[in-house]
Amino acid sequence: MKKVERINVIMRYINNRSHFTISEIMREFHISRATAIRDIREIEAMGMPLVAEVGRAGGYFVMNNSILPNVRFTDNEIKALFIAFMATRNQQLPYLTSRQSLAEKLLGLISETQQDDLVLLNQMLLFEGTNPHNPDLLELSDLPHPMLEKLIQIILVDSYLLLTLKEGQYSIYLVHLYHEKGVWFIEGLDLKEEKRRIFAVDKLIDVTSFMVKKRLNKKKVLQKLSDQQEINLVLELAPKAIAQFKKYHPLKFSLSYTNPFQTTGILRIFIDTANTEEVTEIINWLLFLGEDMTIKEMPAEVLEGLKKVAQYIQSQC
Repeated sequence: MKKVERINVIMRYINNRSHFTISEIMREFHISRATAIRDIREIEAMGMPLVAEVGRAGGYFVMNNSILPNVRFTDNEIKALFIAFMATRNQQLPYLTSRQSLAEKLLGLISETQQDDLVLLNQMLLFEGTNPHNPDLLELSDLPHPMLEKLIQIILVDSYLLLTLKEGQYSIYLVHLYHEKGVWFIEGLDLKEEKRRIFAVDKLIDVTSFMVKKRLNKKKVLQKLSDQQEINLVLELAPKAIAQFKKYHPLKFSLSYTNPFQTTGILRIFIDTANTEEVTEIINWLLFLGEDMTIKEMPAEVLEGLKKVAQYIQSQC
């Protein structure tokens, strides 16, 4: 039995008894005295109210009118949750204002020793993008676009959306809602023109569900999107380029590994060469990947951009 599983079972065992001893725990779970003591201490650290009795026949009993907590966290789980809260400070994320109440509830579930650890972490850890003078401060610029939370509530029910933007309305089937470079985007199939579209959430004026008579399943939507795009950039990546890919890559890109050790891979993607901003981003990203790759296929616009960058670098040397 794994440690986490054993501790959960011991907690249920303890909760059904008014009194228990270390010897009973040793016999019941076939563990050593040292292991039994360590497990009991971890259970106490999780917040279960145990009282030790001193003496030859001593043991432990659960405090009167106390029950087993519904939520139980290990020390490392507590730290992981708290650090996740810290890392989202001053970021334009949905439900950001709920973070304070979540942190308060978390603190109410843990022991004083665990609380002391979190106070120390709070004093020592800083993350890029947070306000170092007051990382708990929520400024107006930290809050996400008001449409984001409304959008999330709608897509939990339906993927067919009617988007209202300044330039008009679009009926789409939403495929992804993603966050990239500090901006939230909607990616989906335009139901009228049957083409892929990407919209910035902060450009939305309104969003509602869209009723259609003939509804497509997600598999058919993805197939339609796939049929539209002809692959025009193919790269073979070696170990160093793969390491760079893992550090950063656009969310819509996925790498297919070509050996069991994941040291070589192939990337097949479509680049919209009519979108100069996307072409520029791809050129910068390819430079980030480095030289440890082989170009099998590349749009002329991207290749020309890379040549211009190389010429500029040579002129500066």
